[in-house]
Amino acid sequence: MAPRANWKGFLRLSLVTCPVALYPATSESEKISFNQLNRQTGHRIKYVKVDADTGDEVPNEDIVKGYELEKGQYIEVSKDELEEIALESTRTIEIDEFVDRSDIDPRYLIRPYYIRPDGKVGHDAFAVIRETIREMDKVAIGRVVLTNREHIIALEPMDKGLVGTLLRYPYEVRSEEDYFDDIQEVKVTKDMLDLARHIVNQKAGRFEPEKFEDHYETALIELINEKRAGKVIQPKERPKGENVVDLMEALRRSVGKAAGKEAAPAKAGKPAKKPKKAAAGQKEMLMPIAGRKPAKEAAAKKPATGARRKSA
Repeated sequence: MAPRANWKGFLRLSLVTCPVALYPATSESEKISFNQLNRQTGHRIKYVKVDADTGDEVPNEDIVKGYELEKGQYIEVSKDELEEIALESTRTIEIDEFVDRSDIDPRYLIRPYYIRPDGKVGHDAFAVIRETIREMDKVAIGRVVLTNREHIIALEPMDKGLVGTLLRYPYEVRSEEDYFDDIQEVKVTKDMLDLARHIVNQKAGRFEPEKFEDHYETALIELINEKRAGKVIQPKERPKGENVVDLMEALRRSVGKAAGKEAAPAKAGKPAKKPKKAAAGQKEMLMPIAGRKPAKEAAAKKPATGARRKSA
């Protein structure tokens, strides 16, 4: 069963229309998150909305939006006024044009959504639109209104559904000239390019996301588990950076390292650590924190010294 849709409406290509629903294609809910606590009591910090001048708490029904013209001077805009300027495309994704995927600058990509037919009707029309985009090997560009704002959306077929990616407007993308103009012009020699190409060829592969592990997330889980077990946390020694003096020598050493011919010398008396196996998914990584351990093992654990319990 699919999760709750973020948006429901219609997908339209000229006179062909079908009801559709949008679902977020990504999620960060499985990442470790923290609450802010009062160090003295261990209680959670609560935020309230207050009047900046009087300090009095303001209920939600008395809060309106305001655009600051100058310091302390605002133009108030009500919810009804914002709804009045909502466009006709509020409940329709209107396909305006078809473009090549290579035409879309990656800087314009924001976030992906899964799009599927909504309900039991409209599957035929949805399939026609999906297969037309697939056969033409194009990306459909349309418009959709989410959270009171109109967005550009790029539609591509994926399996039996569509993936819609929200796009930025030109005014949201900064010019690269502001950052790249002062980069020095450097002549790269053929020898350097040859060595660099050799490194690339040795590391060539296919993009497989499951191979990668969020090392910071893993470190957070280990830290929380250690504190829950009552262990004293000791700061780890940070690796020191190396100054590259000879670029050609660094490239040659990199070639040897990529080929497995050169390895960093291990410290005396300490065996080299085995590389960590890539995690299959964050849910599996979170299981230790969720406390899914045998009852005997859980009972044997001492209560964490660093943990706080909310007072009654």
